Amino acid sequence: MPTNIADARYGDTGYSYTMSLIQGKHKAAILYCLMEYEPVRFNEMRRYLGGIADKTLSANLRELERDGLVVRCEYPQIPPKVEYSLTELGASLMRVLDQLCLWGEEHRPQ
Repeated sequence: MPTNIADARYGDTGYSYTMSLIQGKHKAAILYCLMEYEPVRFNEMRRYLGGIADKTLSANLRELERDGLVVRCEYPQIPPKVEYSLTELGASLMRVLDQLCLWGEEHRPQ
């Protein structure tokens, strides 16, 4: 790690990498939902998050799956059943999100 800011680059930090995985309006909320209630079906998650378009939720879930944080399990039945869960990598990120939760509980206005 460079000690001089002139030699340092934000994009090379672990913080930057972590934020790239969870950035956006809904990703952290999706991960939190899965941490609390997994496995979760698509419509359950949509209701839980409230006000999120199907297309937006689908895109976020695909990105989280691509990044290895979420796994999609599709069951071969009619009507189709799809559930989402955290991967081991996604679960390891929950320590960080849990600390954000604790901080919020301690500091939010009553």
